Amino acid sequence: MEKLQRQISEYQHTTCKGSLARVSRKFMKRFTGIFLVVLIMSCGGSGRFPKAEDAQDAGREFIRATLDGEHDKARFYLLHDTTNLLLLKQQETNYGHLSGKEKNAFRQSSIRPVEIKQVSDSVTLYKYYNTYRNKDTTTLRIVRVNSDWVVDLKSIIKM
Repeated sequence: MEKLQRQISEYQHTTCKGSLARVSRKFMKRFTGIFLVVLIMSCGGSGRFPKAEDAQDAGREFIRATLDGEHDKARFYLLHDTTNLLLLKQQETNYGHLSGKEKNAFRQSSIRPVEIKQVSDSVTLYKYYNTYRNKDTTTLRIVRVNSDWVVDLKSIIKM
């Protein structure tokens, strides 16, 4: 009788153990798959947008992104320092408060460069307006940092 109970106990133990192993393997496969997808998406973030080939390209991409409300894209073309990130965050907040009609008008507007002036081999000033607010002219400072062209938003405070 004790022998039978031991055999039943061992059978239940190995059956449960086998089931747990199968469940554990399935879970790990799913978890690993999800983890890899998240990892690839987070690591590939900087590759989502094309690198600016020159100052005009960086300015145009940044301006278009802000007009379209694509602030992640605008951030990609931004010089990353505390002041610039705060200014972009404020612009994003302001954009969020616009009505749907205004957002649509900005999305449909065109960028009209007024003057693109190369100050040095690593600094360019990009003066423009958009067709939705054609009286509002803005000058952006675009700088080359480690061979990347990026927008320095601090320039709008100084100008």
